[in-house]
Amino acid sequence: MTTHNNRTGGAGTLHLFSKVIFLSAILSTFGVLLSGCELQESNDHFGKSAQNDITAVVDSQKPNVLIIVVDDAGFADLGFMGGEIPTPNLDALANDGVILTNFHTAPTCSPTRSMLLSGVDSHIAGLGNMFEELAPNQKNKPGYEGYLHERIAPLPALFQDAGYETFMSGKWHLGLADEQAPTQRGFDKAFALLQGGAGHFSDMQSLWETEVGQRGKAKYRENGKILSKLPDNFKYSSQFYVDKMLDYIEQRDNGNRKRSSPFFGYLSFTAPHWPLQAPPEAIARHHGQYDLGYEVLAQRRLARQIELGILPPKTPLSSRPSDAAAWQDLSPEEKALSVRRMEIYAAMVDETDRHIGRLIDALEVKGLLDNTVVVFMSDNGAEGHSLDALFPEAVFPKAREWVLGTFDYELEALGSADSYVLYGSGWGWAATPAFRGYKAYVSQGGTRAPAFVSFPKRLASGVKRSELLSVQDITPTLLELAAIPAPEGIFAGRPVSTITGRSMLPLLQQNSEATNNNAEPRVLGFELFGKRSIRQGSWNLLEMYSPQGTGKWQLYDVNTDLAEEIDLANSRPDKLKELIELWDVYADENNVVLPDWNSGY
Repeated sequence: MTTHNNRTGGAGTLHLFSKVIFLSAILSTFGVLLSGCELQESNDHFGKSAQNDITAVVDSQKPNVLIIVVDDAGFADLGFMGGEIPTPNLDALANDGVILTNFHTAPTCSPTRSMLLSGVDSHIAGLGNMFEELAPNQKNKPGYEGYLHERIAPLPALFQDAGYETFMSGKWHLGLADEQAPTQRGFDKAFALLQGGAGHFSDMQSLWETEVGQRGKAKYRENGKILSKLPDNFKYSSQFYVDKMLDYIEQRDNGNRKRSSPFFGYLSFTAPHWPLQAPPEAIARHHGQYDLGYEVLAQRRLARQIELGILPPKTPLSSRPSDAAAWQDLSPEEKALSVRRMEIYAAMVDETDRHIGRLIDALEVKGLLDNTVVVFMSDNGAEGHSLDALFPEAVFPKAREWVLGTFDYELEALGSADSYVLYGSGWGWAATPAFRGYKAYVSQGGTRAPAFVSFPKRLASGVKRSELLSVQDITPTLLELAAIPAPEGIFAGRPVSTITGRSMLPLLQQNSEATNNNAEPRVLGFELFGKRSIRQGSWNLLEMYSPQGTGKWQLYDVNTDLAEEIDLANSRPDKLKELIELWDVYADENNVVLPDWNSGY
């Protein structure tokens, strides 16, 4: 990917400026105002027959939007976050934008994605729990429908109503039924994997049952239609999702780019989510890189994050998880199998970045990149669970028996379509070396994820922000950038929930003095699988699961204890009481139903 810190200037800019001055005179006749370099419609509306090139110029001032989500990438995996896996394309975008070092998601994928596309808490958006994991006492309760519910205004639909062309390619995980498809939530065109845990090759491999005792194929839709097989050019998930997004953008141009509407693109990878699978040549690129084990990797990544200013100086390494054996205690055979898993994982991240580079290059060639805001994030912390016999902990007990009896666990097979593996808690720890826990936990290892916003044309460049931020903040931020009003209780003729995220725009501006230091500490609530937390500034109150909330609260100050290893619940009863009260408010406002059952996830 070729990067340019100054993508405007010279004769092209002067020519464009002359056109804008000329058209501003025309537009004023029709009641359209020109402000600075941005065109803004007045309250008057024209019929389509009167718009033509005038509308094209107005639209050209609205930013395109590209949201890129990767699945289960850890806080320290990527190059711009201190990782050794080569991600030059993401690094270039991140370093040309604003890196968010204290950005939080839900503990797993579908609840996060519901908040990303709604700006509200997952318990309001319909994903109070993953639909695969609903407890008996949560079924048929509001907020636990298991799909992106009509009580919210979907972000793509808001952009669609504002005249954007809207595209999606990749993992959906927000509803299986026809009426829950992406094209029913505001996408003009969409190629979507409907659930999680699917294989990355064209065999439509699935972890889930379609009927009791019967293993089905992963479900895919294109433009609302269920597919019986994948297209012939589906070679690998990350490759195909980018191909499809490129197709949608190419079709949008229709041979006349000047008259195209701005686009809203959602590129939603399923990599590097398990099963760990990658093309053989990609795996080979990482051969031998992890032979020293996860303890060495964790130390190196931590040191690099401190060097980059992502973590404070002298941040200590968090404790190795109790279910991850010391590397020296593994047998040579166990080490070889474990190393191969990490090589596959690195290949998945590497491949995703390579294909993102193809998309960014295409946008640049088309002259679209300069006016495209790119939002990048992982949907949760690193995955540290296991499904197989190499590691003692297992989740999804029903699936485990099928996995172990179906797939090939020989070293040579790992990474192919015939294998189905995760990499376990040791490598998951190395992906979050300063934090405790990983995916599915409400500690920082589960919810603190890599993220950035890149739009040098209007936002800061080469900046890191450490304020406490939420995935819910993306919706109001993008709406503000595109000058699209947020719905006030009604959307498409139905009542909808008010957006609860906060616009990050003040923090993203060049030379921004915005800060949360002088404001009331922000409060964020989290709950999934009965694991629950309330965050107030640097304080984190959490409970790591007990049936219907009968367990013991833990209290941590992450300003001094990033790894959440020093429980202050007994020494700070005042703060404990205050945060429990905040939890009760959060649970009440979001209709939280603590589960009476948990699969172990």
